[in-house]
Amino acid sequence: MSANSDQLMDCRKFTERAGLLVLERDHKLIGVLMRAVLFPGQGAQFKGMGRDLFGRFSALVRTADRILGYSIEELCLRDPGQRLAQTQYTQPALYVVNAFAFLAAQGAGGAEPEFLAGHSLGEYNALLSSGVFDFESGLRLVQKRGELMSRAPRGAMAAVLGLDCALLSDLCKKAGFSGIHPANINSPSQVVISGAESEISRVQKLIEAQAGARYVRLNVGGAFHSPLMQSAADEFQEFVGRFTFQDPKTPVISNVTARPYATGDVGMQLVRQITSPVQWNDCVRYMIARGVRDFQEVGPGQILTKLVTQIRQEAAPIVLEDVSRVELSLSSSDAAKSTKTADDVARHVGVLPPTQSETLTDNRSPQASAAKPQTAAELRPSPVVLHDVVPPRRPADRIFGIDPTDLGARSFRDEYGIKFAYIAGSMYKGISSKELVVRMGRAGFMGFLGTGGMPLEEIESDIQYIKAELREAYSYGCNLLHSPESPALEDAVVDILLRHRVRFVEASAYMQITPALVRYKLSGLSKAADGTIVRRHRIIAKVSNTEVARAFLQPPSQRIVQSLLANGQITAEQADIAGQVPTADDICVEADSGGHTDQGVAFALFPAIAQVRDEVVAHRRYHYPVHLGAAGGIGTAHAALAAFMLGADFIVTGSINQCTVEAGTSDAVKDMLQEVDVNDTDYAPAGDMFEIGAKVQVVKKGVFFPARANKLYELYRRHNSIDEIDPATRRQIEEKYFALSLDQVWEETKLYLSRKSPTELDRAKQSAKHKMALIFKWYFARSTRLAMTGVVRNKVDFQIQCGPALGAFNQRVKGTALENWRNRHVDQIAFVILEETGELMDSALRRYAEVRDKRQIAVPAVA
Repeated sequence: MSANSDQLMDCRKFTERAGLLVLERDHKLIGVLMRAVLFPGQGAQFKGMGRDLFGRFSALVRTADRILGYSIEELCLRDPGQRLAQTQYTQPALYVVNAFAFLAAQGAGGAEPEFLAGHSLGEYNALLSSGVFDFESGLRLVQKRGELMSRAPRGAMAAVLGLDCALLSDLCKKAGFSGIHPANINSPSQVVISGAESEISRVQKLIEAQAGARYVRLNVGGAFHSPLMQSAADEFQEFVGRFTFQDPKTPVISNVTARPYATGDVGMQLVRQITSPVQWNDCVRYMIARGVRDFQEVGPGQILTKLVTQIRQEAAPIVLEDVSRVELSLSSSDAAKSTKTADDVARHVGVLPPTQSETLTDNRSPQASAAKPQTAAELRPSPVVLHDVVPPRRPADRIFGIDPTDLGARSFRDEYGIKFAYIAGSMYKGISSKELVVRMGRAGFMGFLGTGGMPLEEIESDIQYIKAELREAYSYGCNLLHSPESPALEDAVVDILLRHRVRFVEASAYMQITPALVRYKLSGLSKAADGTIVRRHRIIAKVSNTEVARAFLQPPSQRIVQSLLANGQITAEQADIAGQVPTADDICVEADSGGHTDQGVAFALFPAIAQVRDEVVAHRRYHYPVHLGAAGGIGTAHAALAAFMLGADFIVTGSINQCTVEAGTSDAVKDMLQEVDVNDTDYAPAGDMFEIGAKVQVVKKGVFFPARANKLYELYRRHNSIDEIDPATRRQIEEKYFALSLDQVWEETKLYLSRKSPTELDRAKQSAKHKMALIFKWYFARSTRLAMTGVVRNKVDFQIQCGPALGAFNQRVKGTALENWRNRHVDQIAFVILEETGELMDSALRRYAEVRDKRQIAVPAVA
């Protein structure tokens, strides 16, 4: 406790008020004594554990024996063959003993805790005790988890004492130990590391050379809670999908995020826990900040009790900043002024629902403070920003209680490990930047890195940045752009995606299925021990017509599959599975949008593609759902509501995201974009598909680009060579459009193509019309470069791909803090849209419910 707390102890007393143990000083309420129950994990087991418990819960013992196929009591009490030390036996044994110990404590009149938490395997007992699943379901999950973890690739673990995680990570990085990962951050000075056996052995000398540091090798055969467990996590994800989970009745603190589980979050977190570090230090700090003073360890041993004591001595609580609520560590003068009720304090510490938005901040290191918020209140942007746009939610207005986490398909959220069915789609040349992707991931959304037009080395660097920031605890994806003129480029991008184990890809601009795309898809396929298909790679295909959708919904072409197999790019097993899965796991229906567009109408296109999806899935009898998402024109809650009511399992936004702090474009462009209205866009030829007349939607307000681009395409259609253009028009192009002579432009183009695509130069020698196309396409590349670098003197030639959705959003936030793009963060506007969508849906459902009720009243009774 703080010095102030020590001084106050002699005049404090605890009384029971509103069902809570309330802390008072001089009859003024200053806090609540909160209780937390903790469950130990692997390492706490010992022969003889649970000796006094098995006889009290004989029915559950029989259930356990039936599920496991052996006597759980014999294993725990006599340990035949020393199996209790083997992961596949340890985990079920601890789960059973922990469960019995909790039941015994509650049966003896133990008070209900305000929080539950467990270390690694112990988290399953916390979830069981909170009513998320029943005893039998939990045991089946734990049994499968232990089996998969025991079969994972060999690895090793070691405990490091006397060094904090940040310092240890820095030491390993500088010494070149790239394969060592933090597995358990147990306290500020105790970290368990995982990795390959050779690296864990070699790092011992480095650690022991540090003053006050100790190294203890652990007797385990796997690198638990590290990326080396990915194969186990992939297979476990398929298994978890068979279960239905309830939301926790008592808050359970997640090992992965050190925050409470949120609605619909259980399956995702259990899978992530296998490869993510156990953030035990921050779990305890969070509960202390929430007012927990009484930690009770339930189960064998006192390992966690000792860690709690250490954490209290060495670490400060996570700071909960909320000026509207009383702080738990008030000074004596503050305490005397406090007039908060018991309900106010209960809300402050999280027992009762919050009355308004709440922001969690942290006084930890930057790495630790990146923990992901877990409740709707925590995810909400700052009250000032949000409430300027959307009035504070009044519970009485929400009859149906539609929350942002309720929108879209839960199965989609679970499969992609996200909290909200909302994705920030890719925007070329890194406009959907690495910073944007990280911000979305940490907030429970997902973003796709815009790899189109980016150099390969930059793509790889950005992926490395994202991986380091998200630490495999959050979801992200990358764009894979169809490159019909450069299949080698598409293959090179796939090589990077596979090398960095990127699990989610947004496939865009595809007119046909390519070998590179199929290689990415099939490289992630395998079969579990029970024969079920494991899909480590997921493709979301953006489509804007039914025929392309149908192609993506079919299994990959056997011609492509056999070619990949013959070249050694996939395995025989993957080739065999290929016929049982669609090329794309999910489909995003893209209506008229910024950038490349077929100008489709969502209300006609979405139902048509939904019907194609249903037909193909029924014919092929796929074993899992193919989700449909909606994109194009979504910039407000009304548009999002329309998409969800059409049946969208998820939504994808684009244009609104490039006018945010995180977007990878120039401030000059963002200044222009925040002034765009719904009628300020136009269509222009697409530079990368100039010859076939494909269109992109761009900003027309304040620029000449759409008019000039369309003029160039018209000249290309009418003429067979640059020499056929009349002198006056040629002079206009050189002076007004290019600011260079056509000969100079051609010299620049030749120099570029000689390095990047010599075959294009050969084509230009054979075709004067193709040469003309290459010269005109120079203007499109220049206009994009000018915009992204913000060369204001050339503002009239800016090419800014954008749809009217941004204009609609700009109208919605006019007069609020979000009118200025410098106040717009991509996750905040996502939450604003989803929050208001929930309100609109609730209102619509209430309206139709009233119509139904009136009809029922108007119909006379007949019986």
